[in-house]
Amino acid sequence: MSTRILVLGGARSGKSAYAEALLTDAPAVRYLATAVLDPADHDFADRIAVHRDRRPAHWTTIENTEPATVLTTVAPATLLDDIGTWLTARLDARAAWEAPRGTVTPDCDTLVDAVAAYRDRLVIVSPEVGMGVIPATRSGRLFRDEIGTLNQRLARVCDEAYLIVAGLPLRVK
Repeated sequence: MSTRILVLGGARSGKSAYAEALLTDAPAVRYLATAVLDPADHDFADRIAVHRDRRPAHWTTIENTEPATVLTTVAPATLLDDIGTWLTARLDARAAWEAPRGTVTPDCDTLVDAVAAYRDRLVIVSPEVGMGVIPATRSGRLFRDEIGTLNQRLARVCDEAYLIVAGLPLRVK
């Protein structure tokens, strides 16, 4: 069994459900939820609720934390969902939306190093990018560029990688 698995996919592709299914045999799962809830965004709150409701009761959910810090402690299995919302929060925290590209590189370095060093069972969910039109806004292009680079780095340090298309997994590594 692989230790570190990266699950990539587009929006609504089924990547989170696939990642969760990879851990159904784990006696305990530490779920790192990276989304930051905005109480005014009811649509996003509903999406988060769907994820919460789908998780088994015996899983431990950790929200609003730095994944690299959590990965310094061992656990039977960890699910990190998702790198896109984590990156968005880091771009916000560093006020990087209008800053030069690479402003969040130190954060990405820390995360990639933590994943590379982690030896317990780890499944990471991230959005794949670049399969559509070029974003019309600078912030959209910045996110696309940063997540694309980060996904490539994570894929290099993970043992396996899957691309989810229409709910179907395609093993790419």
